[in-house]
Amino acid sequence: MIILMEVTMDNLAYEEKYNIEDYRVWEGDWELIYGDAYAMAPSPMYGHQFVNGKIFRQLDEKLDNCLLCSAVIEMDVEISSDTVVRPDSMVICYEPTNKLTKTPEIVFEVVSKSSAKRDEILKFELYQNEGVKYYILVYPDSKKAKVYKLIDFRFEKIGDFYDEVYSFDTKYCKIDFDFNFIWRK
Repeated sequence: MIILMEVTMDNLAYEEKYNIEDYRVWEGDWELIYGDAYAMAPSPMYGHQFVNGKIFRQLDEKLDNCLLCSAVIEMDVEISSDTVVRPDSMVICYEPTNKLTKTPEIVFEVVSKSSAKRDEILKFELYQNEGVKYYILVYPDSKKAKVYKLIDFRFEKIGDFYDEVYSFDTKYCKIDFDFNFIWRK
């Protein structure tokens, strides 16, 4: 018995994949993860920017005496030919030329309703696979941060932080980070 199937546009699977060269000519704000394009929100809400600003400020001040590490806010990280992400705040421990092309030591993502799935699942896996030492998901509405540390190539949850201080150890320095500082009072 022969079964004939009519080929239509409805049953053809087609998935467009992009690379860094495509990404470089796009207008607007995008992230490219494993060849898939993700539009970023036009502009973060005030609460998001307030918390991210406080994260960056604290990281930047804590790193004043570290000669090799620096805090970076909302800058593209070119991970591979098909992956470019823009973490909210991060710590890098190398001197970049123009672009960020090496894995950050610490990544903070401020989670919103529109970014939750990407931050909690897709970027979680990506940062784990890339060897990011610490990944912190920050939830401004609940004034909570989830801290993950890379242990034996897997992120393990260190805990939920509200007003505690946690010490992040990078290759070259230690950052005593006060989570209470980042919340709107």
